[in-house]
Amino acid sequence: MRKISLTAFILVLSDQILKIWIKTHFILYDGVKIEGIDWFKILFVENNGMAFGLEFGGPLGKTLLTLFRIIVVGIGIKYLIPIAKTKIPNGALIALGLIIGGAIGNIIDSSFYGILFNDSSNNVAQFLPATGGYSSLLHGKVVDMLYFPLLNSHYPDWLPIWGGEHFIFFRPVFNIADAGISVGIFMILLFYRRIFN
Repeated sequence: MRKISLTAFILVLSDQILKIWIKTHFILYDGVKIEGIDWFKILFVENNGMAFGLEFGGPLGKTLLTLFRIIVVGIGIKYLIPIAKTKIPNGALIALGLIIGGAIGNIIDSSFYGILFNDSSNNVAQFLPATGGYSSLLHGKVVDMLYFPLLNSHYPDWLPIWGGEHFIFFRPVFNIADAGISVGIFMILLFYRRIFN
């Protein structure tokens, strides 16, 4: 269980350090290009916690979604404790730590950022502002910043329907927590699936 915990801790710590830095140094939708690199950009966006910025059920839906995530992570950790005590490869333990750490990282945003920061729409957010946060407990937004527009071009003119239109390959903006979850899942699917059958 130590490898899972250590991996999760390192991921949560690095995720939160970057998110807090972004939140306290950028206005929403501000971005920075990395010198000499066209396929990577820091771009500050926020979402209500579902993939691709999807929402459901207004404030009640947001509360239920956050509580559901907390419960699922709690059940997942309870499920992992006996697995971690068995002899499984270090890579599988690290993959599980990445998934748990990523989930916890995004839960922290959803649960607490609404009360810890003011709004980032028109100004750089402050940590623990005197006027209070932008929302209430369990109604925070998840901070995303990693943007990889790997291909930024136009469809060929001869292509039906979309011919000549602009497109960007790989539009999602994500964070370290999202990356941890994705890498952990891919590791399990590619290398350790038989362990969890």
